Amino acid sequence: MARINLLPWREERREVRRKRFLLVLVAAMVGAMGAVLVANQVISGAIDQQVARNDYIGKQVAVVDERISQINDLKARRQQLVERMGVIQGLQGNRQISGRIFDQLARALPDGVYFTEVKMTAKTLSITGAAQSNNRVSELMRNLEASDWFDAPSLTEVKATAVGQLEQANVFQLTVRQTQPATPEGGK
Repeated sequence: MARINLLPWREERREVRRKRFLLVLVAAMVGAMGAVLVANQVISGAIDQQVARNDYIGKQVAVVDERISQINDLKARRQQLVERMGVIQGLQGNRQISGRIFDQLARALPDGVYFTEVKMTAKTLSITGAAQSNNRVSELMRNLEASDWFDAPSLTEVKATAVGQLEQANVFQLTVRQTQPATPEGGK
């Protein structure tokens, strides 16, 4: 005898397929949500790690900036010290020259002439003084020209003024360039 199934087998098969499909669909959704959560955790962890790295780098940059500012301060202080040392060395080197200039000015000064102001700018001396006569001023200029330490005296101004009732003085201003002789003088 042939077996004939009169039950609605197609509907049962359809129902089984539908349950299987829903089961697979739920499993896929759970798997997708799990994958999304895992990806979210991985990305959040990577972001947190990068933020921590950025904070560390920011702190290190601040430390390095502080060190750079300290180094710049030290460089500035060093430059100031080098400049001071240069000035001191220049003064030490010119100390004998200053003494020699004053000595030569005293030697060039004739009787009846005195200085009221001597000012040196770079290598130029500006001299203001008074003399009993114009001849004394001329003699001073000749003495300065004859000196090895001075060159090109130039008379700027001469004025006759009455100092007292009996005396008359000539107030003068002159400039002279300071030079250095080729060989230092021994005992002149």
